[in-house]
Amino acid sequence: MNRKLPPRGHVWRSRRGSILIVVLVIIAVLSLAAYAFSDLMLSEHLAVDASGRGLQARALADSGVEATLVYLGQDDSTRQQEGGIYDNATRFQGAPVIDSDVAEERGRFSVVAPAVDDDGNLAGVRFGLEDESTRLNLNALLLAEGTAENGGRELLMALPGMTEDVADAILDWIDEDDEIREFGAELETYSGLSPPYQPKNGPLETVEELLLVRGVNPQLLFGADTNRNGLLDDHEAGAGVDQSQGSMDRGWSGYLTLYSMETNLREDGSPKIDLMQEDMEELYNQLGEVFPGEWALYIVALRQNGKYESRTTGTPEESDGPASGELDFEKGGTSVLDLIGGQVRVTFKDEEDPSVLRTPFPDGPVASIVYLPALLDNVAVNASPVIPGRININQASRTVLQGVPGMTDEMVERILGERQEELDDLESPRRHETWLYSEGIATLDEMKQILPYVCAGGAVFRAQVVGYFDQRGPAARIEAVFDASAATPRLLLWRDISHLGRGYPLDMLGVQAP
Repeated sequence: MNRKLPPRGHVWRSRRGSILIVVLVIIAVLSLAAYAFSDLMLSEHLAVDASGRGLQARALADSGVEATLVYLGQDDSTRQQEGGIYDNATRFQGAPVIDSDVAEERGRFSVVAPAVDDDGNLAGVRFGLEDESTRLNLNALLLAEGTAENGGRELLMALPGMTEDVADAILDWIDEDDEIREFGAELETYSGLSPPYQPKNGPLETVEELLLVRGVNPQLLFGADTNRNGLLDDHEAGAGVDQSQGSMDRGWSGYLTLYSMETNLREDGSPKIDLMQEDMEELYNQLGEVFPGEWALYIVALRQNGKYESRTTGTPEESDGPASGELDFEKGGTSVLDLIGGQVRVTFKDEEDPSVLRTPFPDGPVASIVYLPALLDNVAVNASPVIPGRININQASRTVLQGVPGMTDEMVERILGERQEELDDLESPRRHETWLYSEGIATLDEMKQILPYVCAGGAVFRAQVVGYFDQRGPAARIEAVFDASAATPRLLLWRDISHLGRGYPLDMLGVQAP
């Protein structure tokens, strides 16, 4: 049976219609591919732009860190003239780095520290640095053990919510031995955990390491301020942190440090005269260069002989000998405060009869204002250029001060009520911790007891440095600790906490008005 073929033109028209459909499909596929490629490239462009802006924000924050190091590298008087380091918005708020007519491209940094009240409660922010000596130095706790029985525990027990078992566990974690304290925990406690681990038995490297110590948890360590900005934001207020035993806004981490120390140098950066040096003649000569001869004579005589009391009455005798003479420098033991009051019996060279010298440093708060600042500016019983771990009585909160061994509640209240607001006054007698004695807050004996634990200001500072743009865009937040104890300041801690957010509104950080 023969099939009838369609006309030739009909076949061509059918094929031409199929080709058109194929072409349209190809064009649609290519269009979709082009659109997808374009969308991908746009996304990549936005990602690259966001990444670049993020790097710029990090660079802005790093600029703030470097600017702070440069600022701290100036001498104290220059820093004071420029507004100081405690609250200096002119220097530390909204400092411009990148200028532009477009708000989204203007970059700045701010250096932020928490403002706290006398009880340690958060009270807003300030633009400046936080003295690490307002905090309790964990790695210096064992030094307190050597000067007061259970001194380390006493310092820790002042923290809100602290218990004796946690305090002793912290001390056991830090000390080198495996001997368990009265309420403490050592290897046998931690080896029974799953997984088991060993106590550090050495200095801490981070405050967060306390989370490994028995009884320490994140709520106690970090408190309600979960984003670490020194403010109680809406989502943090009433977060369920028990504050019945004291402020837990920042938790224990707001009261603790590993870095605090103070300089032990003269104002010009030269070493102080070491009262405990062995060469008595050299000590006498050094003292004679800065003090009256009577001072130098008495100090060396006291080092050689100690204070003198009558054998018959047990009280100091009146001076019955010359107030001058030639010392025997072959004889050669004193705290700066031991110079105050009393007298010394000394036999001068080539003389047979002893002489009794009355101290040129009479005991009495009013009298001490005349000589004590000059003494402390120039002499020390510790030859180290820095002293770690003492607490700054001019800024520390009630919580920290109450833990100082020998510090009474009455003394704490008077310190808080009478300390000055001007924290950068280099001429103030309160530049030395002994203002407590000179102003009658502590007796001489009380001052001697608390002196190993307190200072009037430290040389290590903490702040958060925020890099940001005037409008929109990413931000970077750096937590930094600055060591200004040497001529060239350095960083002890640099930690990126940008994952916690910018932390502060732009109008608080400082932007250019539109």
